Amino acid sequence: MISKPLLPLFPYYCFLIFLLSSSAKPLRFGRNGQFKILQVADMHYADGKSTPCENVLPNQVSGCSDLNTTAFLQRIIRAENPDLIVFTGDNIFGFDARDARKSLDAAFAPAISLKIPWAAVLGNHDQESTLTREEVMRHVVTMNRTISRLNPLPPAGEQEIDGFGNYNVEVSGVEGSKMSNKSVLNLYFLDSGDYSTVPSIHGYGWIKPSQQLWFQRTSSKLQKEYKTEPNGQKEAAPGLAYFHIPLPEFSAFDASNFTGEKMDPISSASINSGFFTTMVKAGDVKAVFTGHDHLNDFCGELINIHLCYAGGFGYHAYGKAGWSRRARVVLVSLQNLSEEGWGAVNSIKTWKRLDDRNLSTIDVQILWSKSSEMSVSAAMVKSKLPLHSFLSHLLILVLFLLSMSI
Repeated sequence: MISKPLLPLFPYYCFLIFLLSSSAKPLRFGRNGQFKILQVADMHYADGKSTPCENVLPNQVSGCSDLNTTAFLQRIIRAENPDLIVFTGDNIFGFDARDARKSLDAAFAPAISLKIPWAAVLGNHDQESTLTREEVMRHVVTMNRTISRLNPLPPAGEQEIDGFGNYNVEVSGVEGSKMSNKSVLNLYFLDSGDYSTVPSIHGYGWIKPSQQLWFQRTSSKLQKEYKTEPNGQKEAAPGLAYFHIPLPEFSAFDASNFTGEKMDPISSASINSGFFTTMVKAGDVKAVFTGHDHLNDFCGELINIHLCYAGGFGYHAYGKAGWSRRARVVLVSLQNLSEEGWGAVNSIKTWKRLDDRNLSTIDVQILWSKSSEMSVSAAMVKSKLPLHSFLSHLLILVLFLLSMSI
């Protein structure tokens, strides 16, 4: 029997026990030297069969429901066989979900039943049903097969990190290789919030200073470990960042400098909290992946970081009739060092899959490669510019071009 003083702490003890007893295996690259991530944005799941589809063709309306979203998820998992699925927010549409727990369970069910590790972050609609934002994330982290986490503990004497669902995941090298005990790929997951809580600032939420400080410390720690012997590397391991609401920097692109579609305005926060600059300074993040704007699915590069949308996935989410629901795939490949086996990350590639008859693959892109980074480094050496100065020059050039276009 639990004593009365301990009763309020009982849920936290249960949560701790769950974490300690979790049988989830650490993520690592496969024997083929590859690691594949499937990004699913904006499922907007509600009540299943009784929830109608939005913005589909007239001949698709009858019988169309959340179950179409489930079928698409099952279909693409079987086709791509990912090593990890990342759900980037608005996983459920709270206003139309009568029971948030049941809706969350149904939304993530295909990943669980097909035994694929998965991670989730929150959007701006997940908490609009029967659970608060914290309760939604607490439910998510208890589900089977998930690697999602609530939040890291802050250092002693510091405030808690803003939001719910800020965490990082390390992906180790191929088992038995010299990099098997190194995190060769680092994944960052952040809560981009829902709506502004500052009365004088309207619109959507943003990534707060406490979250950015956590990211900076985590990135610095991972880079130091990666460069430390045994098998210390000269450059940082590549990082990928996942969250829901796009950064203001997504507005830097036009049809001439991105790949994909841009049919929605960029619905970022009305202020710039500086997280893009924070990532540029950290130096390890090669690409950012978001959702939120369902009719955008483009990728564009800004100061050596690709900013990418996935495009709308869910059938209860707004879309465009005749424009297929879609998902983004990222394939990370290692260097094949021949007799030495698999080494560090060599390239990061992406494409999208459409929910059409053929599950079409479109817009294949190389987001990053070791050879291209070496070319940039060589250019820096040739110009005798240090990294921070080189990036500063690039930033000044970009800001100048943006000011000229206003």
